[in-house]
Amino acid sequence: MAKLHIDPKRLPVDAIAGEPALPAERLEVAWLRERLAHPSSWVPELPEDMRERFPTLRRAAVLVPLVRRPDGLTVLLTQRTEHLSNHAGQVSFPGGRAEEDDSSPIETALRETEEEIGLTRRHVEIVGVLPDHVTASAYIVTPVVGLVTPPFDLTAESNEVADIFEVPLRFLMDGMNHQIMSFDLPDGAGRRSFYAMPYERFFIWGATAGMLRNLFHLLRA
Repeated sequence: MAKLHIDPKRLPVDAIAGEPALPAERLEVAWLRERLAHPSSWVPELPEDMRERFPTLRRAAVLVPLVRRPDGLTVLLTQRTEHLSNHAGQVSFPGGRAEEDDSSPIETALRETEEEIGLTRRHVEIVGVLPDHVTASAYIVTPVVGLVTPPFDLTAESNEVADIFEVPLRFLMDGMNHQIMSFDLPDGAGRRSFYAMPYERFFIWGATAGMLRNLFHLLRA
């Protein structure tokens, strides 16, 4: 399969998802903690066709860090460095590949987060997991949702992380901020659509935006 090179920021917006913003009470810590512990029935958006493209998938996990700020929860994200072989320059959750010694996806997410950005697990309360997400780099990723209590210190691992930033959860949990884009796959293999959630100078798209969409669906169910 030919290597795919696209600049998603240059693609036209096909549509806006457009669902109404979540009510403010669903973005409060107590409500969110209860919903993650006892989710209602909902249907995730998953790129199931991705599984057919790869003979094997490597296990990974990411932390979806929801930071408790005075003005409301924020989502802590990273921007990857430009020289990485996979997802260079993209916005992502902290996390990475599972190791044999990891006892669970939660352990992978916490270990990788500490290695990437220096966020120690004593600041993180795990409140649930989202459905596994298959990426174009042949990983099956478990998103682990955690509430993060400040104050905390962060140190970016300079080889992997170019920037660390936060986005208000209320912005990301509003379907009016969810763009739908698409591009042609090489060799006439069809067309692929993805979500994007531009915020200030950051362009959140692909797997990260897809996982945020599933958090959105879970909280709005």
